[in-house]
Amino acid sequence: MPPNILWILTTQWRAQACGYSGDPNARTPCMDALAAESTNFTQAVTPHPFGPFARAAILTGVPSPANGLRDYFDPLPPGARTVAHEMRDRSYSTAFFGKWHLSPRNSRARLVGEEHARAVVAPEFRGGFDFWEGFESGFLLNNPWLHGTRLPEPVRFEGYQSDVVCERAGSVLGSLPRPWFAVVSLEAPHPPYGAHSGAVSPREPRSVALRGNVPADPGLRARCSRELSGYYAHIEATDRAMGSLVGRLPPGTIVVATSVHGDMHGSHGLFRKGWPHEESVRVPLLVRLPGRRGRDERAVSLIELPGLARAWADGRGTPDAARTSGEGGFAAISMPSVVKLPDQCDRVWSGVRTPARKLVLNADRSPWLYYDLARDPLETTNLAGDPSRSGEILQLGELVSR
Repeated sequence: MPPNILWILTTQWRAQACGYSGDPNARTPCMDALAAESTNFTQAVTPHPFGPFARAAILTGVPSPANGLRDYFDPLPPGARTVAHEMRDRSYSTAFFGKWHLSPRNSRARLVGEEHARAVVAPEFRGGFDFWEGFESGFLLNNPWLHGTRLPEPVRFEGYQSDVVCERAGSVLGSLPRPWFAVVSLEAPHPPYGAHSGAVSPREPRSVALRGNVPADPGLRARCSRELSGYYAHIEATDRAMGSLVGRLPPGTIVVATSVHGDMHGSHGLFRKGWPHEESVRVPLLVRLPGRRGRDERAVSLIELPGLARAWADGRGTPDAARTSGEGGFAAISMPSVVKLPDQCDRVWSGVRTPARKLVLNADRSPWLYYDLARDPLETTNLAGDPSRSGEILQLGELVSR
């Protein structure tokens, strides 16, 4: 029997914010336990550090804008072929639960609130999943509105969003014909960071440790501490919900746990996402595959997940996919457009990241950022203007166009 496969996608959970990664702020016992029995892809990145662009790329295996998304409000085209179609072709039952963020929506409506949370995603915009139950967006981390296959109109469910989505997903997965492929998509730990975080109380902001690349400015650090207090509370609450879901899965289920992007949280004086820095592009990626565990230090992008799911369904194990030899491979990263929201990145850029180096180009292909990650993991020194590095920059620049 081919294996059941579950993807758990969170939002804005950066790679550094896990207990197993050494973050002193992160209380993630469930993720830590999952890491102990999984392959931990320590160099994983999102293809695009912004929600809709990343989600479309993860579902289709095609980068933005080639998959149809160039603007923040672009929907995934109804005819787009997704991993759900690929798995259904392999006789899998398919299901999606939670945040979608890929259907037509009102660009004039408030991003946080019930208009987007209650917007109905039409069947043709649900990515080809056999069973679909979720919400467009809205960032209501509590008392979410859900609709879909068995809920023709949005219904409000009391409770913390991660708990509600994981509980309902668990109840459906137990009744799906085997084998099944499912995606559980959670908004947390996305802002608003001050929202109630289930049964977890935020800690005192002054007790939160900041990363070493957060500037010394008192006002900026105060904002950072305040937001991180709520951020880590949502991480802890969502970790519990994920643990409850994973504990209900049939034996042998392949589990992928990751996040569509991270959050700057004051590093380099920046907030939110869209930026090419490690806090924004690097994400946790755990793969629990029977008989496989440990650390994988090679470059990997979440855009490879559909290919991995196909390989597992076909009984081919875990292939190297797009990763190449030399320096542990490379992964492409980019932002196809400027999202005109507060704190977000101010330019279009494209780049390439290896485990040891990162090059980021402006839209005109001039170097913007170049970091020696092996010696400077906090990206404190931009080497883009260093003449002695011009050969390295040229070499990596050739990979950006691939």
